[in-house]
Amino acid sequence: MISTTPSGTRPNWLTLFLLTFPPLCWAGNAIVGRLAIGAVPPITLNFARWVFAGLLLAPYAWRGVVAHRATLRQNLGVITAMGVLSIASYNALQYLALTTSTPINVTLIGASMPLFLLLVGVIFFRERVAGWHVAGAALCLVGVSLVLVRGQLSRLVQFDFVPGDLFMLVATITWSGYTWLLRKNRPAVPLTVLLFAQIVMGVIVSLPFTVWELTVEHQVVHWSGKVVAIMLYVATTPSLLAYFAWDRAIARAGAHLPVFFITLTPVFAALLSTLLLGEWPHWYHAAGLVTIVAGIWLGQRA
Repeated sequence: MISTTPSGTRPNWLTLFLLTFPPLCWAGNAIVGRLAIGAVPPITLNFARWVFAGLLLAPYAWRGVVAHRATLRQNLGVITAMGVLSIASYNALQYLALTTSTPINVTLIGASMPLFLLLVGVIFFRERVAGWHVAGAALCLVGVSLVLVRGQLSRLVQFDFVPGDLFMLVATITWSGYTWLLRKNRPAVPLTVLLFAQIVMGVIVSLPFTVWELTVEHQVVHWSGKVVAIMLYVATTPSLLAYFAWDRAIARAGAHLPVFFITLTPVFAALLSTLLLGEWPHWYHAAGLVTIVAGIWLGQRA
């Protein structure tokens, strides 16, 4: 539960802010990713995002990296896997998704994370599930399907999906794998040290793909004030500030309540898309959101 003041009558507004701020940042990241189309190639945007974020984090993390270098060395394989799944894969796939899909669709598919967490846990980590979990996952699947087919069941039969939506599905699966690694095999190092180590490994893995995009695909960065602002935003707000706010929110509110606040991301994305991009949400977005939230609530009842 959200902690209260001693009188027990008012919520802790700092906890509410910490729970709400990251979804707003992640929605903004989807909007900015959409605005970057044609100006910055998606894989290059992800690479630049984490290079800048790593440089900003380095002064705060470096002493910890040196102090915990033995632990980092022992867990190099796990840290590399985390960097590949989160830094190199999830974020790059999200920007790729935004080249053909909308921020509302992308964030709604991402909000179905509990479904894929359940599937990855059962398949790869031998987790046992209860009937409530299965029912909640089924509702999430219905909500995601509504978004994928845009309310037209004929698309489901014809497998007529937008490529960006499928990219986001893959991204959601990679993040689920990262989450399970973090839960089961998290190295015993401070948050700043772990994040910095993941960024380093993710950037190293991303480098050849970035080179391929710029040389083989002949895509270019069209530098401008807008591009600089985009890179500054993605390197700071959704990458570092949201990450630390989310960590503090989980520490204050527990593991279960934040799951529901994640579903604010598509709500914020819909509002920002309408205001900044002129992309209005449709009925199936609302239906998908309600169904996904219901599935999360059902699966988290225990």
